[in-house]
Amino acid sequence: MATLGNPKNTIEILQKYHFNFQKKFGQNFLINTGVLEGIIDAAQIGKEDFVLEIGPGIGTMTQYLCEAARQVVAVEIDTNLIPILSDTLSGYSNVEVMNADILKVDIQKLAGEYNDGNPIKVVANLPYYITTPIIMGLFESHVPIDSITIMVQKEVADRMQEGPGSKEYGALSLAVQYYAKPEIVLTVPPSCFMPQPKVGSAVIRLTRHEKPPVEVKSEKLMFQVIRASFNQRRKTLANGLNNFGAFSIGKEALQECIEALGVPGNIRGEALSLEQFARLSDLIYEKQNPID
Repeated sequence: MATLGNPKNTIEILQKYHFNFQKKFGQNFLINTGVLEGIIDAAQIGKEDFVLEIGPGIGTMTQYLCEAARQVVAVEIDTNLIPILSDTLSGYSNVEVMNADILKVDIQKLAGEYNDGNPIKVVANLPYYITTPIIMGLFESHVPIDSITIMVQKEVADRMQEGPGSKEYGALSLAVQYYAKPEIVLTVPPSCFMPQPKVGSAVIRLTRHEKPPVEVKSEKLMFQVIRASFNQRRKTLANGLNNFGAFSIGKEALQECIEALGVPGNIRGEALSLEQFARLSDLIYEKQNPID
C-alpha cells in the first residue's frame, strides 16, 4: 500500500536514512495524497501500462505507479536515494530502479525490453534546470512515447501551451506543440512539497501527436529557424536569423523568405505561429537547396 503521501511517513524515512536534500538535484518531495492520485488519473495509467518514471526521489509517486501499472522503471540520478528506494519499494515486485542520468539512458532499449517496443508512458517530477533537456531529448530521439505527464514550475507549464504574441511564447512552446498536445491538469501550491519550493508548480500532460500538425522538408532546419528567432528576442526576425549564423543564405535572401509569408518585413519571431515557422523553414530550405 502507498504510504509516502503522508508527511509523517516521509519524515520518518528521511530521518531513518539521515537524508540531506541536494539542491543541485532540485529535490522537493510530494506530501499530498490528492495530488498524487490526481497525477495517476491525469497520466491515465492502467494495468497494461509500462511506465518510465524520471526522478522517483524516495519513491512517493513510484508506490502509486506500481499499484496502477503493469511495470515501472524508475530512473534516479542521486546515489544516496538508492538504499531508500530499495526500502520504500520493497513491497512491489513490478518495479526496477536504475541509478542513472536519464539523459544517458537508452529509452528505446527499455521500451523494447519491457513493452515490446510499443509506446510507453512517462511520469516525472522535474526540477527547472533539467526540464527542457529531458522533454526535448525524449521527443527528438523519437522514442516510442504515448504521453509525458510531468510536474514542473507553473511558469514553465504555462510556456508550453502559450501561443503567438505572448511574452511567454518561445522555442519551448513551439517544440512541445509540434510533438504533442499540452494540457495543464493540476496546479500545485508549494505547501504540497517537502521542502517547500519558492514557486508554484503544475502538472502538465503532453499527449504525443500521431503525426506532427505541420509537415516540413527538414525538421532539423525548422528548429534551427525557431531557435534563431528567439535567440535575440528583441531583434526583428530577419536580424535574428542572420545573426544566428546557421544558414547558408544571406540576410537579403532571408528577408525575401520572410516577406513571402505575407507578413511585415520587420516582424519578430514571437508573432509567428507554428504553421508560419514551418512554411518559413521550407522557404529557407528551398533557397539553400535550389533545383538546378
